[in-house]
Amino acid sequence: MVTDSSDPDPEKPKPGTLRDAVSQPGPVWIVFSSDMGIKLRRPLKVTSFKTIDGRGVHVQITGGGCISIEHVTNVIIHNIHIHDCYPANSDGDGLHIFASSNVWVDHCVLSNCADGLIDCTVGSTAITISNCYFSHHDKVMLLGHSDDYTADRGMQVTVAFNRFGEALVQRMPRCRFGYFHIVNNDYTSWGQYAVGGSSSPTINSQGNRYIAPSNPNAKEVGSNSCFKSLLILHVLFVTVISIPHLSEALK
Repeated sequence: MVTDSSDPDPEKPKPGTLRDAVSQPGPVWIVFSSDMGIKLRRPLKVTSFKTIDGRGVHVQITGGGCISIEHVTNVIIHNIHIHDCYPANSDGDGLHIFASSNVWVDHCVLSNCADGLIDCTVGSTAITISNCYFSHHDKVMLLGHSDDYTADRGMQVTVAFNRFGEALVQRMPRCRFGYFHIVNNDYTSWGQYAVGGSSSPTINSQGNRYIAPSNPNAKEVGSNSCFKSLLILHVLFVTVISIPHLSEALK
């Protein structure tokens, strides 16, 4: 159980802190003793077979990093509010998933970080991002390392039951190479585009609700040399999903 919200020494984690909990060997289910705000000094490196479970309390993570899932497997991040993350030996992503597999991010709230809110890169696969709320950010979600990193052909990501809210610009998500199931999400607005892809990904867009902005250049469905992909559309712009109010979603 996390009882201490401090992060005094990333190299020597203090017992009772979140950093100490995620560094423990073997499977650990991590819960919190109370509401807390954790300001990280450096990215929080989560080891394999960890569940960070914020149900029943309000846990905010900010600061340097923030959460880094690198070269690991079987990680769950549940009911955590991640925001205002800045570079500190990192790009400043809210949640960075790098060369990892079997990761579930559920019922989290993410906003206002230096780079991406969630980036999945370098061969990461078997990723599910569900029931999350995104707002106030430019580059929301990147799935795929770069246009020449062909190892991402094996990437498989499900993005389901999320709300993409106010003051978002692009990458909801931005996909490369792999297979991406974008299903039952609510898109209320965007500045440039909602879902995009390059390097021939397969994007299965199913049962999403899109409320396009007034800018005609930001609401077309098409492809060009920069965004070339196989796009499978099901009931686009029609299906309305039911997502609870934010306070209810965090219970």
